[in-house]
Amino acid sequence: MRGLFVTGTDTGVGKTVIAGAIARSLNFAGERTEVFKPAASGCRRDRGTLISADAEFLAACADSSRMLDEIAPLRYAAALAPNVAAERTGQEVDIEAVFESYRRLEGRCDAVVVEGTGGLMCPISDDLWVVHLAMMMALPVVIVARPDLGTINHTLLTIHAARSAGLQVAGVVVNRCPTDSHQSDTQSPDNAIAMLTNPAQIARKGKTQILALVPDDFETSVHDAVLGPEVSFAIDQVNWKRIISAGR
Repeated sequence: MRGLFVTGTDTGVGKTVIAGAIARSLNFAGERTEVFKPAASGCRRDRGTLISADAEFLAACADSSRMLDEIAPLRYAAALAPNVAAERTGQEVDIEAVFESYRRLEGRCDAVVVEGTGGLMCPISDDLWVVHLAMMMALPVVIVARPDLGTINHTLLTIHAARSAGLQVAGVVVNRCPTDSHQSDTQSPDNAIAMLTNPAQIARKGKTQILALVPDDFETSVHDAVLGPEVSFAIDQVNWKRIISAGR
């Protein structure tokens, strides 16, 4: 299938927001786009069923009518790596459920945006990690990074891991960039300089492109399944159709 695999340099960098915004942008560009999150942790329990807020947000962004348990086939209450969360509940990780849900997408969309759990080296089961799924899906990889000190190392390591696995790195999205002088004033002088210079360092040292600098949009809420206008605007500046076509 055509599409993109969205991963991050770490947990909490905003992969869900960026994946949802990309799916929305592709839909608006005329691509029937579906979303997929193989494994979701930190789910809430509702009437005996585990519900992933990430899956709800992705479905809302993509205007998807698919069942949430198809979008996120593996769901765990504990906010842990899937293999650890499964072990603590006495379950086995049902990898076949992931493959089956993904196969159902064939012929139902023009493109799929897959959001990985954690980073590339996060284990889904003891034997299958996020990087292995990315290799099997063979989609161009979009890396979501944070803007501040330390992100050069984390991002270059993720780029190296992806390329070592034979994955095509489409580029990097730097998320939650400060948007006004007040936000900048709350940063230390060194961190403020780092956030200004990190994107160019990542592009140069990682031999990749910075696809977007996405602002910290306070109107965006994964919990409420709301995508703010500032995130949408930043993501819409990228020609995602060209990127997924180049990755075929």
